[in-house]
Amino acid sequence: MFSKPSPARVLSRAAPEPRWRPGLPAQPFHSEIFAPGGEASGAGLALALARDALLSAAEEDADTRQVLWVQDAKAIRLGGRPCLVGLPSDLRHRLIHVAAATPEDALFALEEGMKCRDLSCVIGEIAGNPKALSFTASRRLSLTAERHGVRLWLVRLDAEPELSSARMRWQARAAPSPAPRWNAAAPGTATWHAELFRARTHAPGEWMLSDDTGTLRIRRDPDADVLAAPDHVRLARETVGRSLAAVARA
Repeated sequence: MFSKPSPARVLSRAAPEPRWRPGLPAQPFHSEIFAPGGEASGAGLALALARDALLSAAEEDADTRQVLWVQDAKAIRLGGRPCLVGLPSDLRHRLIHVAAATPEDALFALEEGMKCRDLSCVIGEIAGNPKALSFTASRRLSLTAERHGVRLWLVRLDAEPELSSARMRWQARAAPSPAPRWNAAAPGTATWHAELFRARTHAPGEWMLSDDTGTLRIRRDPDADVLAAPDHVRLARETVGRSLAAVARA
């Protein structure tokens, strides 16, 4: 008689989870990005991920619908409002900004915005861990985004990861930009260190991502002559929300 294999052994023999990369056609409808409040890495990465998803989903014509950007008052104090001059030229004329007084107002605006199919996507910024942003509230956001087909990227500034129904969760921080090719004094390409610590359809991993003339790309780590891609050694350490398959492989 053969003994029944344990769930951990079954998972360890399963096919490996696919790796995330820019340009994937199937993007989740609800994502969270945790980032420091003293830098614009969260908002920058959210915008880059949103544009990547919209470009990947476009079959023929580019999506020219409005973009809704919602911030609560504390998020505005930490990082300021979106600067139109700093936005990609194709977004400057179609951004709708909502300054919400409280996290409750911001959540209401996000949910109502996702019900409008005249919006291409919704970006939100909420600071800290307000009681209003409970698991139930995050579940409402996920269901609304999936029901109406409008994607949400919610930036959590100076927040600790809690229970959430977000389908993809990132940790982001600013990274050194590569040196400009022609003018050493010019600002470099926006670059982020991004860690995907929870996703339904992808294994956890870390990347150095850059916005190369409006296109999200994986670039080389300036401190190592290797692509900043997922590392099996890093997957062995504990991470909030890690999938069972990743734990079993570790």
